Amino acid sequence: MSYPFSEIEPKWQHRWEEAKVFCATAKPGAKKYYLLEMFPYPSGRIHMGHVRNYTIGDVVARYRLAQGFHVLHPMGFDAFGQPAENAAIKQHFDPSVWTWRCISQMRMELKRMGFSYDWDREVVTCHLDYYRWNQWIFLKMFEKGLAYRAKSPVNWCPNCQTTLANEEVVEGGCWRCRTPVEPKELEQWFLKITAYAQDLLEDLSLLTQWPERVLTMQKNWIGRSEGTEIWFTVQETGQRLPVFTTRPDTIFGATYVVIAPEHPLVPALIKGRPQEPEVRRFIEKVSRETKQERTAEGVKKEGIFTGGSAINPVNGEAIPIWVADYVLVEYGTGAIMAVPAHDQRDFLFAKEHKLPIRVVIEPLHHGSDPLQWSEAFEGEGIQVNSGQFNGLPSSEGKQKIAAWMEEEGMGTRTVRWRLRDWLISRQRYWGTPIPIIHCSACGVVPVPEDRLPVLLPASAMVPLTGEGGSPLAKVKSFVETSCPRCRKPARRETDTMATFFDSSWYFARFCSPKETTLPFDPKETAFWMPVDQYIGGIEHAILHLLYSRFFTKFLRDAGLLKIKEPFEQLLTQGMVLKDGEVMSKSKGNVVDPEGVIVAYGADALRLFILFAAPPEDQLEWNDGAIDGIARFLNRVWELAESAVRPEPVEGRTGSATELRRKTHATIKRVTEDLNSFKFNTAISALMELKNAIEKAGDRVSANSSREAVEILVHLLNPFAPHMTEEIWQRLGYKELLATASWPAYEAGLLQENEVTLIVQVNGKVRSRLVVPVDLGKEELKTKVLADPAVQKWLDGKSPKDLIIVPNRLVNVVL
Repeated sequence: MSYPFSEIEPKWQHRWEEAKVFCATAKPGAKKYYLLEMFPYPSGRIHMGHVRNYTIGDVVARYRLAQGFHVLHPMGFDAFGQPAENAAIKQHFDPSVWTWRCISQMRMELKRMGFSYDWDREVVTCHLDYYRWNQWIFLKMFEKGLAYRAKSPVNWCPNCQTTLANEEVVEGGCWRCRTPVEPKELEQWFLKITAYAQDLLEDLSLLTQWPERVLTMQKNWIGRSEGTEIWFTVQETGQRLPVFTTRPDTIFGATYVVIAPEHPLVPALIKGRPQEPEVRRFIEKVSRETKQERTAEGVKKEGIFTGGSAINPVNGEAIPIWVADYVLVEYGTGAIMAVPAHDQRDFLFAKEHKLPIRVVIEPLHHGSDPLQWSEAFEGEGIQVNSGQFNGLPSSEGKQKIAAWMEEEGMGTRTVRWRLRDWLISRQRYWGTPIPIIHCSACGVVPVPEDRLPVLLPASAMVPLTGEGGSPLAKVKSFVETSCPRCRKPARRETDTMATFFDSSWYFARFCSPKETTLPFDPKETAFWMPVDQYIGGIEHAILHLLYSRFFTKFLRDAGLLKIKEPFEQLLTQGMVLKDGEVMSKSKGNVVDPEGVIVAYGADALRLFILFAAPPEDQLEWNDGAIDGIARFLNRVWELAESAVRPEPVEGRTGSATELRRKTHATIKRVTEDLNSFKFNTAISALMELKNAIEKAGDRVSANSSREAVEILVHLLNPFAPHMTEEIWQRLGYKELLATASWPAYEAGLLQENEVTLIVQVNGKVRSRLVVPVDLGKEELKTKVLADPAVQKWLDGKSPKDLIIVPNRLVNVVL
């Protein structure tokens, strides 16, 4: 018979909420623990990815609360964004109504899981109480020169007259009308994250509790490169063509130059040449590819000759200029010198297009003929074919050639970053309005702080068609305003902010979500920040985490925060799979959490999602496995039902002592496993304790059995909080188990008096003996040789030798 989870779970959810068990309070001097999972986009229903992420966090939050920490465990909704607006366009639905309806549904589902959130701190980013502070932070950045306007290429649909995100470009066409998408430059707003590039890179060393994989991804994205900017010259026009390289020692081996398809020199280079039509077709094709597709390893790199040439400043040689997909305009100067003998990507490209390969660093292990090489030589060697630098080690050549070029006016040593400033403009309705006014007399004017928030107009006023550019530009009452400086007629900025802006500081708002004079109360953040444990998907390992780190550093410089980094410890949980693939509606392999809760209860779902795999690994959904978890919970319920109140006893039997030792060993093991997020092994330990209690049965006194059951229930509480609260009450306790202190183990009980010894005869296991710990050699020999199982193999003979491994093994050698 199943325990009545459908009655128990809502009962205890109500009791926790009524008692405000999980309401966080800052208390100076108290030990605090800020646990945060990445908040969700309100799509309407929670999915198994949410369940896994939030269950991991909830177990840790409940455990830390039991350890006596003041725990902050908040939840909110990342509520602005493109999906709501696209749904409004397709279904003619108000994005505000749609979003708030989804939030209501998801809030209810999260509560059904029994998560220990402080709902009084809920943050919803589309609420004006939140996005007004987006605008305030933007203005502070504008004051410091960190928010600026510049031209930037976008995906443009000429039919709909609107910009498109990369995911809205389907096979090179607009997702709505299929019209071929064109690149177009628009004036857009950027945040100067590059001003913090060095800090963002250096402070990665502080993040000692982040996964190494994430640190590497961040480091590569920031991409600091020390090198030389070399000034080639376009032969036909005399224009300077700067290229950046980290290998100035290979400059004499450059046999062609490659520029990005978006490079500003391309139009002049190809104009009027026979190659012009073909180059334009190539550029259009590349414009439909993502940066990841263009630079992915193992993918063939494509390019085309422009017809132009560049003069290498070190030797006056004219070499061809190519356009290729693997060069990005955002990195370096948008142009590279190609040295195919010493760069694998250039090597493969040169082989494909039959371009020259010239060796300038002599390797020791390659053949002398580069045409016979199977790969480029990228290591250190001796300079050859390098003029006056011949014979130098390449490491020395790198420094001397760079200094020589700088002295001769051929280039300059510099540092380049892969990181580019953050484009935050969106030609969308459902986002934070950018608080800027454009005045024909005064130019770009920030909205005064006392006029914030700049309210988003009601959607009934906004034509959400997906056509004709920014929807806000068509709302006359929004656009037309007066300049705060000269009072003349002016117009509002009609771009809205990218939603990453919302999620780049929400963790600080959770510390004081009702603060009205600042984005957050500095005293509250001084207590709670940084976040002690942050949990979320690996897909956010670069942008979201990088932007959050950037905002933290800016807010520190603004005097609002006192920390360098927002997240002390990071856990990136794996995906939930079914049939070997990530759950997806399009694949039809979705398991609805609601259905599982109805069938098994939230506790069973929580326990399964943690037991099935370590948190960092992918998790394969298994319908049969959750049946096993449900059976385990039912057996715990039955054990608790049969437990009686303690009764006095004269002493403990051997079985009782052994059960007590097992119980306290389980406390130690589960505590250690929770500290290191080994939830699956912690649950396994609880299952072993359950088995030990059942095995002991009537051989132990009632109070011995009860103690073991109580400890089992207590340790199980973070994982299955509803059932264990009910059992706790039935056992006669008045206090809530959610607020009870975490049990401590007695170290003395963990030192066993007896051990089970493996007995071998000629290396093969023939018996096992229970003997006192550290039994003397002669006594041990007597016991082993007297064992009937050993005597059978001795067959009346004397052993040649006894090999003893203390407290573990005895091998009888015949």
